Amino acid sequence: MTTGCKTTTVFLTILCGLLLTILGLTQNWPTFAWPALALLLVGVPTAAFKIAVLRRGSLPVDVQEQRTDPPVERREHHVRHVALPSHWADYDFLFSATVRWYPLEAVGNELLLNPAGLAVEAVLDRARSITEQREPGRPSLVQNELSGALSRMRPDPTGHLHVMAEDITLSLREHDQERLDRLAEVRKDKAVWEHQRKYEQSKRQYLSEDVLKDTGSAVVWWLAKNDDHVEKTVADLGLLAQLTSAANDTDVPGRLLHLIAPPHDEQPGPLQESAPSFEQEPTAAEHFEAFLNSMGFKDGDVRRAMLAKQIADVIKTQDRHETAEDLLRRFDPPASFTPDIGDTSASAHATTDETPEAPPFERKDDGQ
Repeated sequence: MTTGCKTTTVFLTILCGLLLTILGLTQNWPTFAWPALALLLVGVPTAAFKIAVLRRGSLPVDVQEQRTDPPVERREHHVRHVALPSHWADYDFLFSATVRWYPLEAVGNELLLNPAGLAVEAVLDRARSITEQREPGRPSLVQNELSGALSRMRPDPTGHLHVMAEDITLSLREHDQERLDRLAEVRKDKAVWEHQRKYEQSKRQYLSEDVLKDTGSAVVWWLAKNDDHVEKTVADLGLLAQLTSAANDTDVPGRLLHLIAPPHDEQPGPLQESAPSFEQEPTAAEHFEAFLNSMGFKDGDVRRAMLAKQIADVIKTQDRHETAEDLLRRFDPPASFTPDIGDTSASAHATTDETPEAPPFERKDDGQ
């Protein structure tokens, strides 16, 4: 009995049971009739199934084997970061995927010992035929293209396997991606620079060939820029004439020279006061030299060096070593000279004793 027949039998049994139940309720059947009705509803379908099985008999073993589909033998292998060439040299894609296959009927007496290697080779050949024609700038787009191309089972070139790939990822090496990003930035900057250069060239051409072609064109342009302010344009005629002449590398026309203001340095103006001169204050050594000159100790006099040495020693006691060294360097006293107060006094007395006496008439005057 087929599945359809079984379904029909069960449906009819339930329908008959409902009809008999309604009939029993309306006719007030006795209590013992209900168990008999239940046995009838269960027994009739069961008997029908038994009779159908006996009439059909069992199927031969060969028929049962033919009705059962053989299980499909499937295999898979994972590949990671396989380098595939791109359209640009030295910029390889990194290919990762799960390779699936199932074997076909053996051809001849060839024995396939490594179906995974054959399947991977077939998938990589199919992927390479696509990637080597694509630029490396858009790996995600190429990845989606590979996902569609490798999702179909196709026989490998030897005819041993049906092969496909899934879970495909395609990327670039990190340093290659950085280089491509920099190249893209440079191309963008170059495009912007070229547009700016063309804009500047167009602007210069417009100014030189149209606006500043002559003074009249410059006046009309300036009048249009200042919203018909005639007074401002008239006030700027001299400036426009100079600008036009400079742009065309010519002299200002004679009829417009009176509009040009004289240079600032030629205009009369208040006399500039001379800046006060700042003289450097004389040093202590210079003051000391002036003192020696006022005392009559000229250059070459031994007393200059003697006094300089004495004053330097006194200054050192006041922690003015730099000033003392300056005096010593300037007047260069003898290294072997060691002044002594007693010697100084003796020299002074000797000088006094050696002073010639005054003439008699001077003494006479003094006595008077």
